[in-house]
Amino acid sequence: MLTVGLTGNIAAGKSAVAARLAAHGAPIVDADLLAREAVAPGSAALAAIATRFGPHVLRPDGSLDRAALRQVVFRDETARKALDAIVHPEVARLRAAAVARLRDSGAPLVICDIPLLFETGLDGEMDRIILVDAPVDVRRERLMRDRGLSASDADAMIAAQMPADAKRPKAHYIIENDGTREALDAQVDAVWTALRAAATA
Repeated sequence: MLTVGLTGNIAAGKSAVAARLAAHGAPIVDADLLAREAVAPGSAALAAIATRFGPHVLRPDGSLDRAALRQVVFRDETARKALDAIVHPEVARLRAAAVARLRDSGAPLVICDIPLLFETGLDGEMDRIILVDAPVDVRRERLMRDRGLSASDADAMIAAQMPADAKRPKAHYIIENDGTREALDAQVDAVWTALRAAATA
């Protein structure tokens, strides 16, 4: 089974690419969904987060207050690394289980949607890597427009990730998302054709 890593810095448009691949029938293992599962109420990871960061990162119902936690970790690298050390191992366990189920079912390929693919060193586990990219000013504008962030918050979120220029040489496919949706879809379709050929070679 061909294991494909899909990544892209924040607001590059990775979710749109994942949706297009899913529409083609590609099985998607989404790290963001796994991360939510990992910190579900009652989980060991959520308990560890509350212990490390304090009860103010929990909502009254006991679930994780993502906005409160984000305010802590995106401006504090030590805090962010502490959070990663709690969440990433559990996400990795859940991903491995999902990929194993797909392999057992005979799927020819799987798309692992991982925002921090390179930052977490998971690129070495992938047979192919797709990087979705867009210029920094375009991504900043999207964060402010679509998520209502201030310019400083948008810049902090962008700065928290490895620059895309450092990722591009390591990717097998680069999808440029600075134009129309039709142009984006055409690039995704071409990558999908190449992946299907590689998976059945």
